[in-house]
Amino acid sequence: MEKVIAKERPEGIMLAFGGQTALNCGVALYQSGVLDKYNLRVLGTPVQAIIDTEDRELFVHKLNEIDIKTIQSQAVENAADARRAAADLGYPVIVRAAYALGGLGSGFCDNEQELNTLVEKAFAFSPQVLVEKSLRGWKEVEYEVVRDRFDNCITVCNMENFDPLGIHTGESIVIAPSQTLSNSDYHKLRELAIRIIRHIGIVGECNVQYAYDPHSEDYRVIEVNARLSRSSALASKATGYPLAFVAAKLGLGYSLFDLKNSVTKTTSAFFEPALDYVVCKIPRWDLGKFHGVDKELGSSMKSVGEVMAIGRTFEEAIQKGLRMIGQGMHGFVENKELVISDIDKSLREPTDKRIFVISKAFRAGYSVDQVHELTQIDKWFLQKLMNIMHTSKELEQWGRNHKQLTDLPFELLRKAKVQGFSDFQVARAVGYEGDMEEGLLCVRNHRKHIGLLPVVKQIDTLAAEYPAQTNYLYLTYSGVAGDVNYLGDHQSIVVLGSGAYRIGSSVEFDWCGVQALATIRKEGYRSVMINYNPETVSTDYDMCDRLYFDELTFERVMDILELENPHGVIVSTGGQIPNNLALRLDAQQVPILGSSAKSIDNAEDREKFSAMLDRIGVDQPRWRELTSMDDINELVDGVGFPVLVRPSYVLSGAAMNVCSNQEELEQFLRLAANVSKKHPVVVSKFIEHAKEVEMDAVAQNGEIIAYAISEHIEFAGVHSGDATIQFPPQKLYVETVRRIKRISREIARELNISGPFNIQYLARENDIKVIECNLRASRSFPFVSKVLKINLIELATKVMLGLTVEKPSKSLFDLDYVGIKASQFSFNRLQKADPVLGVDMASTGEVGCIGSDTSSAVLKSMLSVGYRIPEKNILLSTGTLKQKVDMLPAARLLSEKGYNLFATGGTSTFLTDNGVPNTRVYWPSEENNQPQALDMLHHKQIDMVVNIPKNLTAGELSNGYKIRRAAIDLNIPLLTNGRLASAFIQAFCTMTLDDLAIKSWEEYK
Repeated sequence: MEKVIAKERPEGIMLAFGGQTALNCGVALYQSGVLDKYNLRVLGTPVQAIIDTEDRELFVHKLNEIDIKTIQSQAVENAADARRAAADLGYPVIVRAAYALGGLGSGFCDNEQELNTLVEKAFAFSPQVLVEKSLRGWKEVEYEVVRDRFDNCITVCNMENFDPLGIHTGESIVIAPSQTLSNSDYHKLRELAIRIIRHIGIVGECNVQYAYDPHSEDYRVIEVNARLSRSSALASKATGYPLAFVAAKLGLGYSLFDLKNSVTKTTSAFFEPALDYVVCKIPRWDLGKFHGVDKELGSSMKSVGEVMAIGRTFEEAIQKGLRMIGQGMHGFVENKELVISDIDKSLREPTDKRIFVISKAFRAGYSVDQVHELTQIDKWFLQKLMNIMHTSKELEQWGRNHKQLTDLPFELLRKAKVQGFSDFQVARAVGYEGDMEEGLLCVRNHRKHIGLLPVVKQIDTLAAEYPAQTNYLYLTYSGVAGDVNYLGDHQSIVVLGSGAYRIGSSVEFDWCGVQALATIRKEGYRSVMINYNPETVSTDYDMCDRLYFDELTFERVMDILELENPHGVIVSTGGQIPNNLALRLDAQQVPILGSSAKSIDNAEDREKFSAMLDRIGVDQPRWRELTSMDDINELVDGVGFPVLVRPSYVLSGAAMNVCSNQEELEQFLRLAANVSKKHPVVVSKFIEHAKEVEMDAVAQNGEIIAYAISEHIEFAGVHSGDATIQFPPQKLYVETVRRIKRISREIARELNISGPFNIQYLARENDIKVIECNLRASRSFPFVSKVLKINLIELATKVMLGLTVEKPSKSLFDLDYVGIKASQFSFNRLQKADPVLGVDMASTGEVGCIGSDTSSAVLKSMLSVGYRIPEKNILLSTGTLKQKVDMLPAARLLSEKGYNLFATGGTSTFLTDNGVPNTRVYWPSEENNQPQALDMLHHKQIDMVVNIPKNLTAGELSNGYKIRRAAIDLNIPLLTNGRLASAFIQAFCTMTLDDLAIKSWEEYK
């Protein structure tokens, strides 16, 4: 940062917009004197105010000055003081790391043994740790507050957590505005929030979190975030009040009076929004992707995304939200029943399935009071959920006595729709027999026939007190008239959004959607977006002409399309969700722009795609779709281990695995996929030591217009979303590239592609095989577009609009720089998960870095995702003999650079035989020998761990797992892939941080 400041010489700096990372960086710049040295003004909240909110001791002291209660706590700087503090406060206590994001390194402790484990982990992430009294079971309430430098102050939105205190607010279902506070509760906490931020001196936006005792009106301030947070994004989308925009203006010195409310365009920004609807935020977890992960929710955040649902009733909003999460659920009821052996235990110990456990408990006859006793969730919420259960039972009762769906009474159906039931849920509840897709259409047709249709409502921030000029919309069944006048001029183009962030579908598809909207507007059409993620740019209401903040289900998309009557729909920029809707929309005669639904299906369906490749003579790994264990064994006898096993139609490698022996194969099939006629499994030959190469491209009528070929640093076997990708490719033979271009041309022609597509290849020597092809934008589209400096989505959108597009003149290899995309993992939040990479995707984010050569780009990207250059001691355990040989040059380089190498048994012998000095350390299973690898990690004697799993046998996994898990929990950089480790070691051994050029994106020509 200092080098960028020295080069750019800015006048001011804003710290509150980049989350915890930016805040910590800003505080470090201030404390090290960099801001003074370059005479840099901090705009908005002063740094001292940030430190006062981040340093727990200062924070408590600051609030004591104005007699505001905080949770009894002690800030400590070592483990002995932590034990003393916990004894003083009395167990249970909560441990939290200061300056940490999303409750990292925090948790509850009921005794000293739990405390010792947690404190060690917390100190690995932060120099200061807070031990505080547990207020488990109290309500958690948040206020978003805005203040200008003239001391004008408003609260924009208050929210309450569905879950009681003890579950991190990012892990909890959140309702806005709060539903269970009385008028006096609400105003008491509002007044306190304003008093706090005036006293601390915040300029811009912040959020105040309270613990509130529902029985006594007692409260405690949990924390103040002196920055925009995830709650700010939610509050902005929930109210239509653009917090970040207003905070930026206030930081520049404007007052709240100076600014206009960007929704009404007539009133000023100095007002508190009023809501005539309910908003419900639900987190999305992907815990199923991790082996051995602990699924219990607590004070450290594990969720990877969230959805926001809008309705006129809590029931409508929560059922919409539960469908939006995209985890195969249809709402609060009418899901496939969960199998739960102990309902009481599952209610007491919250997991990512908690709300569905409540549904199961109600089904099993539990009362609202009993569930409240076990969960401490407010009875108001539980009563509303019970209403949904009653309606479900009414529908079931009716279904038992009637056979014709068309007899379903208007009032009962209306009641169900007002409570957020989908057509699918209604069909399932009344016991529709036959294909549920047809059942859903039957309910839909009946509903339309009797005139039961949703109305479109505007979010206008002022509960309709002033005329609003907003295009921010949602659909509801609690309303008599719609707020929008449709012209029916076929000038709209609807873009389907990407839904919740999850592992495998994140901000990349939001970027693609936003680029598509911008291009549609530029070409003179009306742009329409359907999406429901509060964290995305595509759900900013000024990004498009009409934003429907609503579900991406077949039912809701059809409701909107029947109102909009658009020129066409784009399904290829939002990832897998819109892609999966293509065939069903096509069946309803919806005009899909770009590649046809039939082509999309031909690429998605393994059988059809494979047959096409055979027809055009393109090679692919041998595979078969099998329905019994005998068939699988027969195939394996033919192709030999290792094999890749996966269920059909999945996103981002969910439930895939590479099996290298019979024992693993049987174990995996038992765990992941019960093989049957209805659930076939695709088994293919897994090619070892093969490069993975990706082609991102845009075609028009089957002819490729622009393309980018990138290569993975890791060999195939690491999911492409987790792999480290370099572009342009640095180590591909010219012949390989030529063949990839030829095969891509043939596939594009055969599928008659119009729009974006991505093909993944395996390359070994010059032998090229196709893994898969997706007729949509891929996760690497934004990365290659930014490195190539050609907006591939803009080109693709023009193609889909039917415009003629010129081929870019740039040749792929004319770049004098290299881009590296590296993945960000969150294993430190996922207790007990094994941090090893495989064909199932695990990363929760990524970075893109540009350097003048591979080494500088690798070094930048590895530092960006949180790796540190090791100081002196490195622990190596390098897998099979082939992997040991591959890692030898890197080990030599480390030794020559003066690093001390420590190695486990086999690796130590191999290094010694090859003349590389090292010290042998012992595995956890060799407990009688010293030195022990685990002890060295716990004593902070190791700066980096390279641990490459040999295979997936039980002994190998438990030994390696203990080392890998300890490295993660103790915040020691861990590498589990030999090729990536070699690239990183090569980079930091051949250059220093001072060698990295400080250049802006524009300077790379």
